[in-house]
Amino acid sequence: MSDAELTVSVGEQLPAGARRAGRLLAWSVLVGLLALASYGSRLAGGDTPEGILYMWSTFVGALIQYGIMFILVLAIARGFNRPLLALERPAATGRAVLLAAVAFGVILAATAALSPFLDAGGEQGLVPNGWDSSRGAPFFANAAVVVLAAPFVEELLFRGLGIGLLLPFVGPLFSIAITGLAFGLAHGLVLGLPVLTIFGLTLGWLRWKTGSVYPGMVVHALFNAAALAAAVAL
Repeated sequence: MSDAELTVSVGEQLPAGARRAGRLLAWSVLVGLLALASYGSRLAGGDTPEGILYMWSTFVGALIQYGIMFILVLAIARGFNRPLLALERPAATGRAVLLAAVAFGVILAATAALSPFLDAGGEQGLVPNGWDSSRGAPFFANAAVVVLAAPFVEELLFRGLGIGLLLPFVGPLFSIAITGLAFGLAHGLVLGLPVLTIFGLTLGWLRWKTGSVYPGMVVHALFNAAALAAAVAL
């Protein structure tokens, strides 16, 4: 499917006029509330407890959070609206794999270049400082959320629903830019905002070029898995 055909396909599936604008407003409010909650909790709560991924409470809280986000995404999209959410198989699998590899390389390069100055992982406080075998069970439960649930829900929210709703109004360039910045802000980081925004922009580009959120989900999951593996190994 060409870029122009994708735009037409998405536009044809969306309700016209006020209903389309209403969905975009609902998405904007949801993302704005996520950003406010993230920055508010960071300012009010102080530092993240050490070893947070070794706690069962983190696992339960994350499941609730992502469950609510997933329900709200489906509510705004009116269910599994595959064209709107870009839940479509890429037309050219080989090309999608190549583009995903490029996106993964860009994200790794940007993270490596900026992390010495803008450490998103350290600021977020989720990445553990090492391996604690005595608390392996809650760690693997939390790792499953970080590697599976987070990429799935976040890609649906930003690269699926967000870009799908924005495309008819502002086109691909601004859709990618807006959702990329929104993705960064939703994590509530200051020093890590540039890294997360580049992450979001790159996955937005990948979603646009492939017409699907699936490649972005895979890249997102691989990056999160690599970060966790590197943290416990080093």
